[in-house]
Amino acid sequence: MMEIRIHGRGGQGAVTSSKIAGLAASIEGKYGQALPFYGFERRGAPVEVYLRFDDQPILISSQIYEPDGIVVLDPILAELGRVVAKGLKPKGFAVLNTLKAPEEIEYAKNLSKIGVVDATGVALKTLKAPISNTAILGAFARTTGVVNLSSLEEAIRHVLPDRIQKPNIEALRMAYDETKIEVM
Repeated sequence: MMEIRIHGRGGQGAVTSSKIAGLAASIEGKYGQALPFYGFERRGAPVEVYLRFDDQPILISSQIYEPDGIVVLDPILAELGRVVAKGLKPKGFAVLNTLKAPEEIEYAKNLSKIGVVDATGVALKTLKAPISNTAILGAFARTTGVVNLSSLEEAIRHVLPDRIQKPNIEALRMAYDETKIEVM
């Protein structure tokens, strides 16, 4: 089983991105589970989502304290290694929304792989709003290979309303192409 912790802020689409990723796994014949954890439910408040993937049914439903990887939607949170990388397994991976190069991330030396992309910039170009969720999914697919880009596109078509599917698929693809990966 692969366990991933997603960090974001209310309004960035962390919960929606986890639903899309879980559905993409299902489309590929795998099992996916997304469990959101909210503090105060308001825009801008920190949000964590726990995402699991497996080839077998997932019977556990709890928070993830020692993830195999992290996905960070918020560029400010991406800077807070002590917070977002807490409990990250040795040689885990990170997918970050940041303008920094992979080698500039302080906690990257403990990782096996890191993928970085300006997901907010991609979202502003494609969605005309700083909602980085589908862009970070493109970076996640490129960095990890856990789910395919085509499965994420299909999941977007199932989860998002018709009127916003096209720009979100564009954000997904653009971020996939723009992601910089460093294998440690």
